[in-house]
Amino acid sequence: MMVEAAEKKAPFVVEWRDGFKINVQQVDSEHKHLFALVKRLDLTTVDETLDELLEYVVTHFSNEQQLMEDSGYPDFPSHLKLHEEFSSTVADFLSASESWDDDRIQALRRFLNKWLIGHIMTHDLRFGNWYRDHHGDSAPATVKASKKVGWFDRLLGRG
Repeated sequence: MMVEAAEKKAPFVVEWRDGFKINVQQVDSEHKHLFALVKRLDLTTVDETLDELLEYVVTHFSNEQQLMEDSGYPDFPSHLKLHEEFSSTVADFLSASESWDDDRIQALRRFLNKWLIGHIMTHDLRFGNWYRDHHGDSAPATVKASKKVGWFDRLLGRG
């Protein structure tokens, strides 16, 4: 019985690794920070970590979308839709009236990590490959979106 309890309490943690790189420096740096924020989620800091995480997701999506738009990425509209679907799913999860406990935090962490890995390794990697094929290694050092994405705030009732 004691072993089962210990296994159940082990947090679901995925560490950033170089295999997740899409080789667009800013995007990789932002992805790495997202993994660190997801890892930091725990019961004692859930509210402030979640606020920081959501704010950073908006920043990252805005910057990534700006880079895609500026570079003429042909798959930008469908990528944008994926970001919107993710935001809607997270908003639904967060609007549930359940209180935070270890199980709910682990469920959120598991969803975020799986989504991040799946999204990065397919859609973001496709963009990274396209970007290098069409622009070489000339990605600007930093892209700052002219305005942050407002739909996430609207979904969360902040807009």
